[in-house]
Formats: sequence, structure tokens, C-alpha cells
Amino acid sequence: MRQLDLFVGASPVDLRDTAIGLGGLVYVAEFLSPQEQEFLLNAVDLQPWRSDLKRRVQHYGYRYDYKARQVDQSMYLGSLPAFAVPVAERLVQFSFMTQVADQLIVNEYMPGQGITAHVDCEPCFGETIAMVSLGWPYEMEFIHVETSETRAILLAAGSALVVSGDARHKWQHQIKARKSDRGTQRQRRISLTFRNVILARKADENVLINEHDQAWEAAQNPASPWAREVVEQ
Repeated sequence: MRQLDLFVGASPVDLRDTAIGLGGLVYVAEFLSPQEQEFLLNAVDLQPWRSDLKRRVQHYGYRYDYKARQVDQSMYLGSLPAFAVPVAERLVQFSFMTQVADQLIVNEYMPGQGITAHVDCEPCFGETIAMVSLGWPYEMEFIHVETSETRAILLAAGSALVVSGDARHKWQHQIKARKSDRGTQRQRRISLTFRNVILARKADENVLINEHDQAWEAAQNPASPWAREVVEQ
């Protein structure tokens, strides 16, 4: 099916559901139709993969440096790919994001793979982050950064999970590296994570903040967002 035949005429049915009672979390179970999911999976698999993590990834818009925990102008890769633009635009159309994302990371999860608990880099990315799931339902856990309270949600294929506010800043999220969720064997999952990049600059110098600035700030101020960031693996 052609892309022009998809992503047209979708009704913004109010499927918002905080689901697990976190402020700032919106879960939309049927964000994409089965046909749209199939189209996106096929499009993703036509693109090259990076294998520098425990799972395969694709970066669009800007490359994210997981080890340095930073994004700067030198990491610009170009516009989002054509297959992702209608999804990014729908997130704005439904008021889940206030502006079209300029950064996308595609993650592939095979049975037994996951991602460690983390808060997406706060100085690197904007207030709202959207995660669109394809392929197979996986359980995601949210862990409060102060109390370690844990809540879990099963992310259906075709769903969108949007985090801002407390869900963005006060709760880490993770997918455990295991082969089943709630008694069901996992199969392949693809996630599309849409974000907006913040190209931070020093107030008195026209240069981008780098990892050395981050390390100094974290050492001087343990409450700094740099100190709270966890490397995503």
C-alpha cells in the first residue's frame, strides 16, 4: 500500500488514558491502524541499522551520543525520513506534542533484549517525548527516581506512549531484558521514539555545551539534570 493511501482521514478519537496513574503520561492504544503499522515496519526494514548497542538502532534528524549523553549541531543528519513524517505530524495534530519532532530513534527489540532504566537526557531533549510501538506488545516499567516505586504498562502494537511533566522527569522507564511478558512469549518489537533536540549554549560563550561541562556541573551540583541522566543501553 502506498504511503499516500495511509495516514489520511484518521479521526482524533479521544483514547487518552493515564493507564497507570502517572501525571504527564498519555497512552493511546490504537494510535496507528494495522495497515499503517505494516507500512512502517516495511519502511524501517529497508533502512540501514546501527549495531553499536546491545540492540539495533536507527538515528534520524540528529544522532544521539549515548556515552557522552549529548547532542550538538555536528550530529545533525538531515530531516526525518519520509515514512516517519506523517507519524510525527499526527502527534501534533492530536495535541500530544506541541511541535513536529526533529529527532527520531528507531529501536529493535528481540526476545531477551531490553533497555536499562533511564530518564531521557533532560538538557538534550524537549519537554515531551513520544514512543510509538510496532510489531509486538512489550511491558515497560516506570520507576520513581526518589522512592523507587514501580508501575508497569503493556505497550500494544500500534500504540503511542507520550510522557511529559512528572512522567518525563520524575520517573525512569525501562524494558526488562527477558523473553516473555505476563506469560506470553515475546516476538520482535520496533519502537519509534520522537523527540525535539535542544542545542544548549553557554550563556557567556557561543559554543555548545559538551561532556566536560556536563561532568563539571554534575560534580558541583548533585541535583543537576546532568547528574540524574542514566546512560541508555
